[in-house]
Amino acid sequence: MSNNRRQFLSLSGKVAAGAFLLPQMACTSKTTNPNTQNKTTDMANTGAPLAAFGIQLYTLRDIIGDDPKGTLQQLAGFGYTQIEGYEGDQGIYWNMPHMDFKAYLTDLGMSMVSSHCDINTNFEEKAAQAAEAGLEYLLCPYLGAQDSMDKWKLIADQFNACGDICKKNGIRFAYHNHDYSFKALDGVIPQDYLMENTNPDTVDYELDLYWVVTGGADPIAYLKKYPNRFRLSHVKDRAKDAKPDETHASVTLGTGSIDYPSILQVAKDNGMKYFILEQERYDNTTPIKCAEDGAKYLSQLRLS
Repeated sequence: MSNNRRQFLSLSGKVAAGAFLLPQMACTSKTTNPNTQNKTTDMANTGAPLAAFGIQLYTLRDIIGDDPKGTLQQLAGFGYTQIEGYEGDQGIYWNMPHMDFKAYLTDLGMSMVSSHCDINTNFEEKAAQAAEAGLEYLLCPYLGAQDSMDKWKLIADQFNACGDICKKNGIRFAYHNHDYSFKALDGVIPQDYLMENTNPDTVDYELDLYWVVTGGADPIAYLKKYPNRFRLSHVKDRAKDAKPDETHASVTLGTGSIDYPSILQVAKDNGMKYFILEQERYDNTTPIKCAEDGAKYLSQLRLS
């Protein structure tokens, strides 16, 4: 993990007791998850290819800062038509005016559909700019584990407030999960609490499937339990030889243990709109090669 990312996560990982402030930023269980077993679905056997798929730019975090335009041009060449951003040192739009960034993506045949951001700083301004730039979503990408349900209640309240701000600007708000929200606290699963106590008219969710599986939860069960609430997904694979409690086991999409053909079919059937590749670790490869290989995998995927 880069220092920038650590700083970003550190900034976003603190919720003071009783405070109406939340962190922003991009579950470990020893149970065996059936969704990590053999991939039995033939990707090319039935159905149609994805109409579009995207990539979270954090996947390219080690190289994109040196040449944002060149990196985006490469991604377009791989077949990505959708981009999800994150708020790093160069901002959501990589030191470009937001409308210039939009125009550059348009020239490449791409669009930014969403971005992770710090929801505690200038959120109204970010929502207005995001709307102008054609984004559909702003997301809270990280919270950190909380030590009481009272803090999760404050989080739900602020998510609703962020949803209202986004609605006023004609876009939507969403939350991107990690593993911690699937760990029971005082007999309650925080992820379920958030989903049941946020306004479905203004607040959606991005299902990071890697973190669900890593945490031992069942993504198919969640998709069916909360239809039309998970509108975005992070499609990120997990090493086949990863230990049950290993959290940093991200591998090139299609080489790992997660049965994506099965899971993404259920996701589509239950309202998933965006399929966004993300990768956080690169063993014996490079970020751009991972992005290329991931695009090949997604382009071959068939969903009915």
